[in-house]
Amino acid sequence: MRLPAVLFASVAAAAAALAPMSCALAQGSYPTRSVRMIVPFAPGGISDVLGRLIAQRLSGSLGQQVVVDNRPGAGTLIGSGIVTKANPDGYTIMIQDMTTHAINATLYSRLPYDSVKDFTGITLVAQTPLLLVVNQSLPVKTVAELTALIRTRGGKFNYGSSGNGTILHLASESYRMAAKLEMAHIPYNGSGPAVAALLADQVGLVFSTMPAALPQVKAGKLRGLAVSTLKRNASVPDVPTMGESGVPNFDLMLYSGIMGPAGMPKPVVARLYTELVQITALPEMREVLAQQGAEAVTLPPEQFPKFIRSEIAKLGVVVKASGAKID
Repeated sequence: MRLPAVLFASVAAAAAALAPMSCALAQGSYPTRSVRMIVPFAPGGISDVLGRLIAQRLSGSLGQQVVVDNRPGAGTLIGSGIVTKANPDGYTIMIQDMTTHAINATLYSRLPYDSVKDFTGITLVAQTPLLLVVNQSLPVKTVAELTALIRTRGGKFNYGSSGNGTILHLASESYRMAAKLEMAHIPYNGSGPAVAALLADQVGLVFSTMPAALPQVKAGKLRGLAVSTLKRNASVPDVPTMGESGVPNFDLMLYSGIMGPAGMPKPVVARLYTELVQITALPEMREVLAQQGAEAVTLPPEQFPKFIRSEIAKLGVVVKASGAKID
């Protein structure tokens, strides 16, 4: 997944246009108390890490504490549902990704909310590849060797994910289908638990988010075999892409954004957007993100609905091809 270059170019102009409104709000009433940031994932994954990084800096720029509230479960429906039912006053926001909105829209035959209409998009904040990792005890050093090993197991090879229908699951299924492999799926409640299972040799591989796997790779406990994008990642420059590893046209990018309930006042959205643009532009923020294998990226609020609709269409194809479905 690649975000259009025009989005980067539009950030400065959009922020400048919203600056007067932001200044007016700074003298107004928002925010007068703490803001809750729902993270519909377990601690340790990319969304949790990013949520905490942003909440810390947003607390300073807003002058009120932004409290991270992890609400994992039900494939992110629990956390997302809390947001849709919240008062759209700007005091409840969430960090979302391709699972919460683009994937779930196809994965579930019926959602308790509309992935576009029941949310207010504020901005994207980051994007990052997935990292295919195995335990150091597994005698493989390349994707080709892993593929050959799995074929000798006669279907008795497990892979872990952060849950049924999540991007980690779909990445593994994309690999399985492309290489024509037999593997069993073991879902966990987040990237952190999936990586923990891999460390304990309970599963054979995980397409992990970078924050959950990168420390273990650098510590020598896990081996990174490939990244899920068309280009290598600066955090692991020696790790090839899936394409370089013999799996062509493999390109999956995890993105994260900030949303709120539908009907948020435009001045509140403008204030949050302006602050988030400034936060993601901070050199220290970009450096911290880079250490996590992530790249800062923003998207104006008015473009968010169109972006989500396009992602629903794109990832819906992958969901259907994988056979993943939740009724």
